[in-house]
Amino acid sequence: MTIQSTAKWPKVFPPLSEEQQKISDDFMKYWHEVLPSRYGMVDAFGHHFAVRHAPAHFSHTLEIGAGLGEHLAYEKLTPEQEAGYCAVDIRANMVARMKERCPRIQAIVADAQEHLDFPDGYFDRILAIHVLEHLPDLPRAVREMHRLCHPETGCLTVVIPCEGGMMYGLARKISAQRIFEKRYGQSYRWFIEREHLNRPAEILEELKPWFEIRRSRSFPLCFPSVALNFVMGFNLRPRRSSAVSAGGGA
Repeated sequence: MTIQSTAKWPKVFPPLSEEQQKISDDFMKYWHEVLPSRYGMVDAFGHHFAVRHAPAHFSHTLEIGAGLGEHLAYEKLTPEQEAGYCAVDIRANMVARMKERCPRIQAIVADAQEHLDFPDGYFDRILAIHVLEHLPDLPRAVREMHRLCHPETGCLTVVIPCEGGMMYGLARKISAQRIFEKRYGQSYRWFIEREHLNRPAEILEELKPWFEIRRSRSFPLCFPSVALNFVMGFNLRPRRSSAVSAGGGA
């Protein structure tokens, strides 16, 4: 499948057929349902990483690409923190399910690549767990997260797959690809090429002008090899506006 864009960002693909759109929405919802039970160790790594690296004191959390709200099962939030938790996802069918499962948080249909209706520096923590690889306009999303992250005490937690790596490719063949092709009777390729648009190096390149990495961890191996790991986690803090301007990130 060919990307229809002369510039790198945003990445643009040909439109989906009506059948493909229905399959795409259905599989994303289904995959979020089966992932924790069938592939729990890989899924749990990212959620535990986000919880471990939360600020000592926080009241407002933004989770982008929150899916069905799976991450909330790992959090131990006070009533104040729960009321200040905003989870956004672009798919209305998933947000509707999330509202049923997690009625005490704010769950909204929104696109993190667009302006979100919150003041600058509003959030103490921002979570992007298996999200940034999906975004065709990644730079715009990074800028919006930087705007929303508290400039002094805020943090951004990112978990991404080792897309393009040997181990991740092998794992996919016996998990998501096998399930997709059995469920829909067609090739998984058109779906995953549209979903996992961004490789780890691309994601880190776009984050670097706006955020500074404080901690990182890979799974299952501790050292940061894309080839030999399944997923990687990063805890970052926003760069000051002066540093961003000097680095050409604006």
